Order: sequence, then C-alpha cells, then structure tokens
Amino acid sequence: MQFDPENKIVQLCAQGMTLEGEGKPDMAAQAFRRAWYEASNNLEKAIAAHYVARHQQGVTDKLKWDEQALFHALQTKDESVKEFFPSLYLNIGKCYEDLHDHNSAAVNYRLALSFADSLPDDGYGQMIRSGIRAGLQRLQAALP
Repeated sequence: MQFDPENKIVQLCAQGMTLEGEGKPDMAAQAFRRAWYEASNNLEKAIAAHYVARHQQGVTDKLKWDEQALFHALQTKDESVKEFFPSLYLNIGKCYEDLHDHNSAAVNYRLALSFADSLPDDGYGQMIRSGIRAGLQRLQAALP
C-alpha cells in the first residue's frame, strides 16, 4: 500500500517508527496516539490504529486496536487498502492465538492468506506471508 508522504498522519507514524528505532518507545507511542486523535478519515484511522496497537501492554488491548484498524480499513473505498488486510488479519490472528482462541485465530489467519496475493513481492510481503504460514503451522500443531 502506498502511503502519501505528505499526509500528516503518515508523517506522525513515520516519526513514531523512527523513535522506536532510536529506542524511545514511550515517545513513539505518543506519536502514534497523536496520529489516532488527528486522523480525519477511515484510511488515516486504520493506519494510526495499526501503529497504536503495537504499543499496547496486553493482548486484549492490542486486539482491540487491531480490530479498530481493520474496522476502518474495511470502511475505506481506496482499493490499495487490500494490501493492508493480510497484515491486519495476521495481527488479529496472532492476538487470538495468544488468547488461546484457536478457532478465531484460524479464521483470521485464513483471511490473511486469502488477501496474500495483494501483497507486494518484496521483503515486507515475504515477511507477512511467512508470518501467516507460521501462524497456520502453529495452529495445525496445536489443534487435535
């Protein structure tokens, strides 16, 4: 998914990523939270919620923010958002897996897989595809 580098929400999230890389997680979380509060449309809210989710202390709160990101992504009319779905469903699946809800995890991992063709053929796309495969393999090993 192409992000507009001139978009203020994208800039705040990029700033947060830089702060993460500098070992400043609290400042990164503030940048992501600010992006959430300043987001003015569904695409911006989806992006911001996705990053806010990264800084939640508990799995339940992370799941809430990941589901918030998905909700807003699903409301977006921009076709390029389809590239975002594999990552969102992967994150939601992992939350459910961590909460030991293997059925919900499997549903979300399969949804992630169903959108995997929309991923770019680059390092990011390979990372998300690998995460989806790993999640499905873990569940296959865990289920009777």
